[in-house]
Amino acid sequence: MGDRAAEIQQGIRCAADIIRSSKRAIVLTGAGISTPSGVPDFRSSPSGLWQRYDPVEVASLQAFRRDPEKFYHWMRPLARRMVLAKPNVAHIGLAVLERAGFIKTLITQNIDTLHQRAGTTQVLEVHGTLRTLSCLNCYRHVDSSGYLEDYVETGCIPHCPQCNGVLKPDIILFGEQLPARTWLKAQEASKECDLMLVAGSSLEVLPVAGLPMRSLESGAHLIIINQSPTYIDIRADIVFTSDVIEIIPRLVTEVLGA
Repeated sequence: MGDRAAEIQQGIRCAADIIRSSKRAIVLTGAGISTPSGVPDFRSSPSGLWQRYDPVEVASLQAFRRDPEKFYHWMRPLARRMVLAKPNVAHIGLAVLERAGFIKTLITQNIDTLHQRAGTTQVLEVHGTLRTLSCLNCYRHVDSSGYLEDYVETGCIPHCPQCNGVLKPDIILFGEQLPARTWLKAQEASKECDLMLVAGSSLEVLPVAGLPMRSLESGAHLIIINQSPTYIDIRADIVFTSDVIEIIPRLVTEVLGA
């Protein structure tokens, strides 16, 4: 076994020990957990969406109000990938840990619903969700099922069944506040946990990037699994600079097999 392989295996053993001894473990996930499922991320070079598009021009609330057709034209290939994507072994592994009682809450920056489809139940979607749509005219909320599939297949822009206004996906666009109730729950979970596991997040987007610091200030352990360094690696108990689909299945096996 090479030095790096031995180091990773030792890290997995130590991480598993921390998980097993924790009583209030939570997880924070970002785009890196869904890229193996074919969902593109927004920031990495050269594949990140913001390397090819100006977010203010296509994905801000102001841009949506000004030209919703342009937003939906941009969003359609991404929505198609999300609809067609399947949970990968990292999503499934976290769901297994939740069912086994080792994870109390999962906070995600993703809007693809892959955690729910993998079986995780306690999910806080701090950047919103594609599961519902809202009318900016009459404020009616509707389930996206039916609307989303039709939009992906035909490009048909969803309209409100009550006033015929254009429906907006309940995802957080630039210029919007995070969903208040969900964000409050995420802050509370981060403060009350005794372990935060960060999986597939570069921790570059505020205010979510500050949640691990909140956990550390409350005395929690911190484990990070991400392919690139984060600002808080130096404070973590264990850092895996690796793909989540390589580490999480092995971590689950170690936790459950002991």
